[in-house]
Amino acid sequence: MTTVTKLPASIDETAALLDRADYLADRPLATVLFLALKMGRPLFLEGEAGVGKTEIAKVLAAALDRPLIRLQCYEGLDVSSALYEWNYAAQMIEIRLAEASGDTARDAMRSEIFSERFLIRRPILQALEAVPGRAPVLLIDELDRTDEAFEAFLLEILSDNQVTIPELGTIRAEEPPIVIITTNRTREIHDALKRRCLYHWVDYPKAERELAIVRRKAPRANEELSAELVGFVQRLRTIDLFKAPGVAETIDWANALTELNAVALDPAHISDTLGVLLKYQDDIERLQSGESRKILDEVKRELGAAS
Repeated sequence: MTTVTKLPASIDETAALLDRADYLADRPLATVLFLALKMGRPLFLEGEAGVGKTEIAKVLAAALDRPLIRLQCYEGLDVSSALYEWNYAAQMIEIRLAEASGDTARDAMRSEIFSERFLIRRPILQALEAVPGRAPVLLIDELDRTDEAFEAFLLEILSDNQVTIPELGTIRAEEPPIVIITTNRTREIHDALKRRCLYHWVDYPKAERELAIVRRKAPRANEELSAELVGFVQRLRTIDLFKAPGVAETIDWANALTELNAVALDPAHISDTLGVLLKYQDDIERLQSGESRKILDEVKRELGAAS
């Protein structure tokens, strides 16, 4: 018999649950996540790319031992890709076989070809039909990539945990999935959808927490190197870049520098590895023009004064 992992009973338990899965959440995030689980409400996470929004859903699914069902949003996403579609090829074969056998009663044939046997379940329908006690984490990732029509389609699901399939009727979840929606805020999401969710802005972490994350995710990195690269990244986020580095890039940079046997930051290592940290050539050229050395000097001076 499968043991069902209980939902956390407090904010502290929620933070500890995430911590055991190697996600260091701050108090506000642990609070809103606890409330979303307790109240059975979708959680709407907004923030810059790379701050860990998607990772929250992955970690939560792993920590609670629940399936993770991910709907990756994109421009042009429609109901057939998100909810269900009919297996048209199999339906045509069924029709041909019925015609060949002389069984052409229209009502009976229609009932047969539009039965669940020919239904292809996409992520949202999979989440609604999950086994009670094992309701999945449904991640609707980067919703801002879709259009307003798709947002409207989601309203019934978020409000009532049900969908309507014209040929089959209404399908309601016996146990609602844990829904997490993320957006990078490339466009505004309609208030009607936001009202159905609890909201949280996932910001870049402060230096102390980012250093703790690097220690956890890049444990081979030298302590001096970790402190300097976190200080460097923190400074980068204060200047006008096309795209500031996220936490994922900080971790990648720490691992990359470790592979190069770096024990501290120096201008050569920075210049050689900026492509790990920054993803736009204009930003890289700006740092290579001499600004990186200035930032590094400031970081080393600040860390030296603090020690």
